[in-house]
Amino acid sequence: MKPLVSIIMGSTSDLPVMEKACQLLDDLQVPFEVNALSAHRTPDAVEQFAQTAKDRGVKVIIAGAGMAAALPGVIAASTTLPVIGVPIKGMLDGLDALLSIVQMPPGIPVATVGVNGAQNAAILAVQMMALYDVDLAQRLAVYKGSLRVKIEKANKDLAEVKYRFKTN
Repeated sequence: MKPLVSIIMGSTSDLPVMEKACQLLDDLQVPFEVNALSAHRTPDAVEQFAQTAKDRGVKVIIAGAGMAAALPGVIAASTTLPVIGVPIKGMLDGLDALLSIVQMPPGIPVATVGVNGAQNAAILAVQMMALYDVDLAQRLAVYKGSLRVKIEKANKDLAEVKYRFKTN
C-alpha cells in the first residue's frame, strides 16, 4: 500500500493535534504516512521529502507547524503537490503560526485551515482526491452525512431540555 497523503509535523509534540488527520484518513480508508521533519533542524531532509513525494505516489501533503511555522511553505517551495498547512497552537494562541502559514509569496500557495484544524486538513485532502476517485467520493459523502445526523440528534436532545421560558 502506497501513501496517497503525507502528514508531516515539525516534531512529535505536534502529534496530539495531527492525529485527528490520521484518524480521519484511517476511517475513510485513505493510505497515508506520518513523519516528523523540521524546516529548521532538518532542512535537507524536508527538501528531499518534498522533491520525491510525487514520485512516491503522494497526492496531497498536510504539514503541521507551530511558532515560526515555516514547514508548510518550505515544502510547498519544493513540490507541485497541494500542501495544506495546519497552524499548531503554541505561542500567541497559534496566531503566529497561522500568519506564518497564510503569508506565502506569490507562486508558493499553501492552503491553510484553522489553528489545530488537522481534521479539516484531512477532509480537504480527501475532497481534492475524491474529484478523481468515485469510491473515495462515496465514502466522503457518507462521512459528511454522518455530520448532519449528529446535529439532528443534538437538536432532538436539546428539545428535551426544559426551562420555564424556553420556547422550543
